[in-house]
Amino acid sequence: MSEATYRLQLPKHDANASNERVRAVLAEVRRRSGMIPNMYAYMANAPEVLETYLSGYEKFRSLSGFTPAEQEVVFLTISYENGCDYCMAAHSVIAEAKSKVPQPVTEAIRDGAPIPDAKLAALAAFTRAMLLTRGRPTESDVHGFLRAGYSEKQVLDVILAIAVKTLSNYSNHLFATPLDDAFKARKWAPAAVQDR
Repeated sequence: MSEATYRLQLPKHDANASNERVRAVLAEVRRRSGMIPNMYAYMANAPEVLETYLSGYEKFRSLSGFTPAEQEVVFLTISYENGCDYCMAAHSVIAEAKSKVPQPVTEAIRDGAPIPDAKLAALAAFTRAMLLTRGRPTESDVHGFLRAGYSEKQVLDVILAIAVKTLSNYSNHLFATPLDDAFKARKWAPAAVQDR
């Protein structure tokens, strides 16, 4: 039996935090999204981590050239492989409510099943290859990605998404971040979620 993941004992912060930097970044999060997700409230213990996450997340969203649905496929694929139940729930909600990912696609990723859309399946396969090879995809991996209509520049954008999700997925593992009410409807906890 493997040893359990260590859990950080640092507090959850809010926009009234005593640290000015924490207070400022969380106030901005609340202004933009109308809430302070638990993940951000815990990540704020190291404001530089939260600030880096938010900056990378925004740049991926606005500059990657991926559609909102494709962005969610990338984020969900990474979160699935990293076993992050918090991000799987949050991105499932965002995927269906905001990014208009067809529910069969979201469900396939959540279940580790084949994705019923060839282009999105190629994107998920490449994202998985980049993550699992630690940035050493094969020629076949890259050619499949390019044949699906993506660009070499977007190979780098997948790296950005992996960096962003590493910050959030790993933080959630260490805090065992509880789901916000907004994400509970898409709770995710299959047998695949385990300490890896």
